[in-house]
Amino acid sequence: MAVFGGRSEIGVAIAERLAPGATVVLAARPGPMSDAKAKVEAAGAAKVVCMEFDADSLDSQRELLGRIETEVGAIDTAVLAFGILGDQDRAEADAAHTAQILHTDFSAQATLLIELSNRMKSRTPKPGVEPRKARGTIVAFSSVAGVRVRRTNFVYGSAKAGLDGFAQGLAHALHGSGVHLIIARPGFVIGRMTEGMDPAPFSSTPDEVADAVVERIHAGKGTSLWIPWQLRAMFSVAPFIPDALWRRMPR
Repeated sequence: MAVFGGRSEIGVAIAERLAPGATVVLAARPGPMSDAKAKVEAAGAAKVVCMEFDADSLDSQRELLGRIETEVGAIDTAVLAFGILGDQDRAEADAAHTAQILHTDFSAQATLLIELSNRMKSRTPKPGVEPRKARGTIVAFSSVAGVRVRRTNFVYGSAKAGLDGFAQGLAHALHGSGVHLIIARPGFVIGRMTEGMDPAPFSSTPDEVADAVVERIHAGKGTSLWIPWQLRAMFSVAPFIPDALWRRMPR
């Protein structure tokens, strides 16, 4: 398996749960990887390989996937765990920061999803594996922030809205291909990315998100994954909330 965003709390937590007996690739921007590697090794991985990864570069994405396939082997499970929250106030004043958030949280995710799905589709199905995931599994992280974009984080939310729509369309395109795409939609996750923020209702931890994702990977079916499940009901009414009230909604 491979985690793109190999230092993220959620990505490492998922890798730990899938580690026993597996070869795990942790791909991340240049920097220390020893802590993440040690956690996955302690969880029982047969081998942990750390590789540098510039998510924002399409050429880098292609080069990395080729390197993984050459040096480690075909990726059976891919988790896209990279992304930035950005600064909403800065983004409203600085178009370059807006572009950075949109590129990392939407464009870079979409291109990697296409690269991964095309490579998985071209493989010979694994014998004895449930047909819906016979060529591989991909996990994309959307967010409830993209279900109806809020005033307080509309740049990040719009990137997630775009990614969610793209992933839904890709999931339809992959139907019957043997590639299983999971669209995870967590709510507020208490962790490094949200440090200092007040938790929202139905918040979760990286471990809780990882548990839900791994359960869905093992199930081998179902695209949409709300974490926790109660958020699906909560956000089903979001489109009907009047704009005057929605503008005052917190992050």
